Amino acid sequence: MPLSLLALAVGAFGIGTTEFVIMGLLTQVSEDLHISIPLAGTLISGYAIGVAVGAPLLTLATRHWPRKRLLMALMLIFIAGNAAAALAPTYGWLMAARVLTSLTHGTFFGVGAVVATGLVPADKRASAIALMFSGLTLATLLGVPAGAWVGQHWGWRASFVAVALVGVVALAILAAFVPADRGRPEVGDLRQELAMLGRGQVWLGLGITVFGFAGLFALYTYIEPLLRQVTHMPDGRVALTLLLFGAGLAAGNLLGGRLADRGVMRALGLSIGALLLTLLAARWAFGSQAAAMAYVVVLGTVAFATVAPMQMRVLQQAGSAGANLASSLNIAAFNLGNAIGAWVGGWVLAHGLGLLAIGWAAAGLTGLGLLLVGWSAAAGRRTAAIGHETAGVEAKSCAASS
Repeated sequence: MPLSLLALAVGAFGIGTTEFVIMGLLTQVSEDLHISIPLAGTLISGYAIGVAVGAPLLTLATRHWPRKRLLMALMLIFIAGNAAAALAPTYGWLMAARVLTSLTHGTFFGVGAVVATGLVPADKRASAIALMFSGLTLATLLGVPAGAWVGQHWGWRASFVAVALVGVVALAILAAFVPADRGRPEVGDLRQELAMLGRGQVWLGLGITVFGFAGLFALYTYIEPLLRQVTHMPDGRVALTLLLFGAGLAAGNLLGGRLADRGVMRALGLSIGALLLTLLAARWAFGSQAAAMAYVVVLGTVAFATVAPMQMRVLQQAGSAGANLASSLNIAAFNLGNAIGAWVGGWVLAHGLGLLAIGWAAAGLTGLGLLLVGWSAAAGRRTAAIGHETAGVEAKSCAASS
């Protein structure tokens, strides 16, 4: 794998850290800003909505930019947004800073995924995407526990200062290792790029991403309160458990890439089905510290085994002309799923159903994603059957005329 892929992974690490670090700080943020934990959870939804809205718009607005310049500009916005979050005196300020930072997310991952697939042979493209997304898994493996540890010792604001410094390092590595001559895109007709929006399979792929992934965030957004209030974990054990979750993500990300290289639809069915079963088990997983720690490893593994198949499915159906936009839209879809999941989890809490009831709601969301996988597969089979019938009629017609 080219060294430039590792540079993309470092950028992904910085952006992933700022998305997830708030999950280990919800209690501190709620106490410091005098807001409820469900309201603090909306800082995750706000970030995700910013990604969902900003990703396609920013991708289209910068489609003429050389990709290295674009990636570096996005990292500068990322640094500014995290610095603003560290200075936030109110909930509104912090939300605005989170939304500003979120604007970098979708376009970075969307354009980065296209760059990654162009650096390797066709049979390694899913693995290349998985390698770039390994920065996201490492953000959860290292960034979230480290952010929680920094927050426990120096306050939640110090965590955002640390994330901004990660952005500075990522900017320097991108400048050094992403080749300047890569990413000068051949920009085609905008109508051709937008044409992929008329393909039903693209929208089914985006729907699979939204709902398949929403279940994870319905539960994981509130993992810190679950571990503290239900499992009664001390601070140090909470950070260790978040670290274990990140280890599961790293393993699942690589597993998903390999499964998708062998068959995307099969990989989608297996990974989303496994995530559904894991979420159904959440109600019984937090009764003891040992069980909770084992559970989060499994949850991380099955959850991120879905990422590479979801991204590859949308890229396959969009075609080369719509790859940039489709890739960014799918990153937006991931984050729309994050927003929906965080909102659903908050709704469960706000209606007094309790932390353990979130697992059932999470499983319902992922179940919708699995239904969409079945719909997409059935539609694909129907299209293939029609194509075979048409080809057979044309062949008979040619034979008769000759």
